[in-house]
Amino acid sequence: MDTDRLTSLLKCVQDGALGIPEALDALRSFPYDRLDEFVALDTHRAIRTGVPEVVYCPGKTDEQVASIMHRLAAHSDRVLATRATAAQFAAVRARVPDAVFHPLPALITIGAPPEPANPERYVAVLTAGAADTPIGEEAALTLECLGSRAERLFDVGVAGLHRLLDRLPLIQAAHVVIVCAGMEGALPTVVAGLVSRPVVAVPTSVGYGASFGGIAALLSMLNSCAGGVAVVNIDNGFGAACYAHRINTDPRATE
Repeated sequence: MDTDRLTSLLKCVQDGALGIPEALDALRSFPYDRLDEFVALDTHRAIRTGVPEVVYCPGKTDEQVASIMHRLAAHSDRVLATRATAAQFAAVRARVPDAVFHPLPALITIGAPPEPANPERYVAVLTAGAADTPIGEEAALTLECLGSRAERLFDVGVAGLHRLLDRLPLIQAAHVVIVCAGMEGALPTVVAGLVSRPVVAVPTSVGYGASFGGIAALLSMLNSCAGGVAVVNIDNGFGAACYAHRINTDPRATE
């Protein structure tokens, strides 16, 4: 259940097109729907937070992912799963034929992304190198599924700074900037020194041994000398997108 569906339901009751018993039946799983002894789906989350429950696939069986996504699709026009495998997608597709697999960011989506409420306001998603693209694409696709416009600017890292400077007008016009970088994780600091908007830094697990699977980039970003940088966990493009989406769509935010 999301805000649009609940509004439509209440309007039908108000107009007399739907009786109270039928409305109560539609709300039977509100605010959560217990699938089995292990899973209770939070069908109220989109109304509370603006972001619906998203399926995190690791640790779940193929059948669990399929069952959860099938049930969520009954409550919402759009469903998202992260860190999915091809086998999990095959199980989902068997139940929901219009499910789509995005191999690079390992996402499964059901339903077309909504049109952004304010298409002029967008989030710029930057990656330092091509190896960071899976995390950048996870962020960009998540933003689009949530209803934010995403502008992709990939492979603009500090090893060739002219690539970043060539795209600077588009970056500076963004409402929020997500920056994904591995190795030494310098790109978010450089970007934050060039823009007036919030920068969400995403350390990635890209790099040689001393990068420690993204810990070096994480520590660099946490120690940024530029103000206005928030840092999410290693490889957490999804979390960065959720944070940026809230900023991007906040009606109280000034232009």
